[in-house]
Amino acid sequence: MASSLLPASVLDLASVVPVVVIEDAGDAVPLARALVAGGLPAIEVTLRTPVALAAIREIAREVPGAVVGAGTVISPEQVTAAVAAGSRFLVSPGWTDVLLEAMRASGVPFLPGVSTASEVVALLERGVREMKFFPAQAAGGTAYLQSLSGPLPQARFCPTGGIGPASAPDYLALPNVGCVGGSWMLPPDAVAARDWGRVEELARSAARLSAGRTCR
Repeated sequence: MASSLLPASVLDLASVVPVVVIEDAGDAVPLARALVAGGLPAIEVTLRTPVALAAIREIAREVPGAVVGAGTVISPEQVTAAVAAGSRFLVSPGWTDVLLEAMRASGVPFLPGVSTASEVVALLERGVREMKFFPAQAAGGTAYLQSLSGPLPQARFCPTGGIGPASAPDYLALPNVGCVGGSWMLPPDAVAARDWGRVEELARSAARLSAGRTCR
């Protein structure tokens, strides 16, 4: 496990970050291996299920090519537990000062969630320039993010929520977007059938969306 090798920025890990909900801890390692083999090494495991922390722990231990992080982080206690399990980055759907300070103190990169200009400004005041934009499609999509790039060029985003293979390239073309998050490469029927070959191929297609794109 290489959890000591922390990324400098979540946004520069990969252009597409799979957002994973794991119901069976036994699926964690083969699922992560399929994503990594397909070219998607950054994996956000959401803390929405009882096995999420165990899944993070197994991926961190058994899949050296993966950079595993925790998503849906909403409390300081989850910050502590996620990092202890091996999370190398943290993502939240929103933020409070208490949660922000816990994530800042964790020592790993983090993306607090925003959906309004006021929330972006508040984070910039606190020295945070990299954020999750959520729920991306419902909150205004590419048009909203493009509007933010003029007055708030300091902020960079990972849009997540309602993004698929058709819309991802439009987000990735924006100057203030570092990556996108999504789960389209993990269709429920493929995961239920443990069809990791299909997951790998969908991951490979997702990875190709960033072909020729340079990090900003």
